[in-house]
Amino acid sequence: MHPYAIAEISGRQFRIEKGARVQVPRLPGEEGEAVTLDKLLLVHDGDKVTVGAPYIEGAGAEAKILAHGRGRKIFIVKKKRRKGYRRQANARARHTVLEIVKLSA
Repeated sequence: MHPYAIAEISGRQFRIEKGARVQVPRLPGEEGEAVTLDKLLLVHDGDKVTVGAPYIEGAGAEAKILAHGRGRKIFIVKKKRRKGYRRQANARARHTVLEIVKLSA
């Protein structure tokens, strides 16, 4: 079993492991920059599981920003029947793709 961790990134939890690519909400930084993930909630390194309360002291992960992008477009529609009231809006969530370079417990 490969070592993995559960990391909190932008208020959401993601399972990360070395070499994995993870799509997360938009993070500041340019493509190619290194990012340190220090909010690890759980680390599993083969035979030992470490759980934080809420985070694990001294644990972290190194990641590299591969790309910034936007998700698919969603449409928001509001309507009241028989009143001639219609409103339409669009939204596209922004995201960042990270590649996990190193995990340290």
